[in-house]
Amino acid sequence: MEDSPENTCRLATAFNCLRDVGRQAMRPKKVALPTYSTLSETSLERRELSLSTTSDKKAETFLYLAYGSNLCNETFRGKRGIKPISQINVQIPELRLTFDLPGIAYSEPCFANTARRDPETDVPRNNATSEKRDSSGATDYHKNRWHKGLIGVVYEVTAADYAHIIATEGGGASYQDILVDCYPFEHSDPTKPVPVHPMTKPFKAHTLFAPAVTPGAQPPKEGGRLQRPDTSYAQASARYLKLITDGAAECRLPYEYQDYLNDIRPYTITSNKQQLGQFVFLTLWLPFIVLIFSLNAKFCDEGGRSPPWLRILSESIFRACWRTYDGFYKPLFGDGERTTPADDQDDDCQPTPFQDLPQRLESGLPIDWEKTPTVA
Repeated sequence: MEDSPENTCRLATAFNCLRDVGRQAMRPKKVALPTYSTLSETSLERRELSLSTTSDKKAETFLYLAYGSNLCNETFRGKRGIKPISQINVQIPELRLTFDLPGIAYSEPCFANTARRDPETDVPRNNATSEKRDSSGATDYHKNRWHKGLIGVVYEVTAADYAHIIATEGGGASYQDILVDCYPFEHSDPTKPVPVHPMTKPFKAHTLFAPAVTPGAQPPKEGGRLQRPDTSYAQASARYLKLITDGAAECRLPYEYQDYLNDIRPYTITSNKQQLGQFVFLTLWLPFIVLIFSLNAKFCDEGGRSPPWLRILSESIFRACWRTYDGFYKPLFGDGERTTPADDQDDDCQPTPFQDLPQRLESGLPIDWEKTPTVA
């Protein structure tokens, strides 16, 4: 074969086809997930209605952008009982996915969030050089490898369901309710690449936003949140990441984006000291966390928002929780936010009895306290 531009182009095309076939073959054939009814695509009329502030306020439904665990039907439609009317997959160039909302050390170190993004400077690059390095010189856990904006799903929900969404996301204690421009994909085929700059007509959707506070700045009066010293340090748990990847597969988000999500490394306990630290830490703080969830469910208003006194109480408890971790648990038991090399792991090490409690709290599953050991 002659080495001509035409032949080179054919070879490149053939290589790309083989690569796509290979990725498809390596992708799991089926995701074992509960069956939920298929939703219709959000109508063009409803999307256009969102562009007018006056008309959108008169609408009987909300357009809500989900990007974290609410992508998963098991969480969104199952455990939280939301009944969306329609949905549509979108790209949001002005935002990017982060994992900087503090959770519970040793169990759920952080949760998904978003941050503002500059589409002109945040562009795709070589993965090998795109990793951010922390103060120790170690590369991060692959969460910074996506540079095409946030990918998510916009659900059309009733006002009552939207209030319930806010209530289940902390009652407004951490998040601000903002409107963002959402761009539908030109194709529903998930094998198509995600555009760097989307060209479709955007529409507006609500999303919950908890921006990090820059050093020296005052936190916002509404939607302020607890912030760790290094917002990019913590790793999300394997359980939490699986909710996101399962949801992305259910919603048929672009495979390119699913590959990125599946490549994010989870937090993993690697030592017996960490497992002991998890048990002691949750034994101390879990009752207070249960109290906050219970009070929020009881006292939230019709819009799903917690009263000011409950927001202050919640913030105080979580700040105290993380201060004890920084001052006592981490030096004694090891890192509860980021995976560290194993030093004393043995084959007989079993999960602690409290390991699945945060999952049960989120889902509303009953806790068998009789089988839960206590510390004398």
